[in-house]
Amino acid sequence: MISATDIARLKVTMDDVEPAVMRRLEVPLDLRLDRLHTVLQIAIGWTNSHLWEFRARDIGWGIPDPDWPDGPLDARKATLLGVLEDTGAKTLRYLYDFGDGWEHAIKVERIDAPEPDVLYPRLLAAKGRCPPEDIGGPWGYAEFLEAIADPEHDRYEELTEWYPEDFDPTLVETDWIEKELTKLAKRWSRKPATRKKKTT
Repeated sequence: MISATDIARLKVTMDDVEPAVMRRLEVPLDLRLDRLHTVLQIAIGWTNSHLWEFRARDIGWGIPDPDWPDGPLDARKATLLGVLEDTGAKTLRYLYDFGDGWEHAIKVERIDAPEPDVLYPRLLAAKGRCPPEDIGGPWGYAEFLEAIADPEHDRYEELTEWYPEDFDPTLVETDWIEKELTKLAKRWSRKPATRKKKTT
């Protein structure tokens, strides 16, 4: 039987990007979706500077906008376990930057009991570097890679001025990702402070 203390193994794959960008992560099943967003931003390499949303079936979760009542449900009030149980989905969609339109598939590969003395979330595997922000989505990223590889390309000078000329789409800074996820895990696993009883 699934418990809220169990751990979900997730395979996160970015759509329509070559070379492929994939992260395999383990997260607590009771993780709120706004925190799962934070985990994905770190694990993939985004800078958390755009709107985002999770989708399962026809339901969306994000940060509600009072001026848009038909918008997503509040991600701060939903957990991964709750979404999986309520929708019956085994795969979620994660949309980041509605302008550029980065889409990710989040497949729940398995659910297990947590390992003793292991902090979650944690990174298990990583492949492919995150595209630069504001590059124009998957199409813009493909053009960017083509341009920076060819000094004769029309946009070579423009793009290498904004982004490093030695940008390697296969390079993943796993040490940095692991360190940042460990910081999150430690912060989120802290027990709430308890008030000391007054002695009279």
